[in-house]
Parts: sequence; C-alpha cells; structure tokens
Amino acid sequence: MTKAPEITVEDLSPMLGHEARLLGLDVGTKTVGLALSDVSRFIATPYDTIRRTKFTEDAKTIAKIVEAQGVGALVIGLPINLDGTEGPRAQSTRAFARNLAAHVAKPIVFWDERLSTAAVQRQLIEADVTRKRRAELVDRMAAAYILQGALDRLRRLA
Repeated sequence: MTKAPEITVEDLSPMLGHEARLLGLDVGTKTVGLALSDVSRFIATPYDTIRRTKFTEDAKTIAKIVEAQGVGALVIGLPINLDGTEGPRAQSTRAFARNLAAHVAKPIVFWDERLSTAAVQRQLIEADVTRKRRAELVDRMAAAYILQGALDRLRRLA
C-alpha cells in the first residue's frame, strides 16, 4: 500500500477559499497552542491554548474553532530535530494530525517548527514577561510563530 503524498504549503493556495483563514497548531504533550490568520492571510495572531484531555474532546474543540472562524486549512508545527531527522515528538505530531483529519475535513500541512518555542521564550524574556505569564502565553505564541512562517511562504509564492 502506498502512502498518499503529503500536502505542502506550496500546494495550499489553490485549495483555499477567498477569505479562508489558516489555523496554526503547536502540538505538545500537555497543550495545543492555537493561532489564527486574518482573512487576507497576512498576519498570524495567537488565539488560544487547549489543555489536552482525551483526543476526541480536543478534536471536537478544534473542529468547532475551524467552523466558527472560517478556517480553510490547518498548519501544524512539526518538531524536526536540528539534524533534520524526525524523532518521537515528530511521529507523535504526525499521529495527532492523522487522527485529527478524521474530525476536521480541511487540508492539513506541516511546517518545520525547529526552535519556535525557544524563539518565543526569548522574545517574552526580552519583553520582561513574568515566568507565570510566559507559561500562559508560550504555546499560542509558538503557534503564531509557526503560522507566520507558513503565511510568509505563501505570500512569497503569490
């Protein structure tokens, strides 16, 4: 059995409606950070953080957001190792995406998220954000960082 080819950001534009937003996800073991693009797909904004419970409940929450916000596709950060290989976290993220596809009938693409959380942490520290507040913000801001990278790539393709 051959595996279906993976959709890339480069493939995404023709699949999207005129004002369809993108939803960015930073999938962690305890939380899923969410970010939304504007309808012109120019800016990614931190949206929310889901505390992970049972997968079905998490998927329903994401599906409701997709419906309510007019999302046309999902961009999921893929935690690739610095040497370019995929480890257990990347495999777990791919499994999350495969399972989520059964609940959300929208294209799902992966975006290399190497060092996104570290970059966001650095920005928050530089902004003198307290440790407690950083913990509240980091997941959704990492999702925005991931989504912004994909949006910038889409814009360069246009």
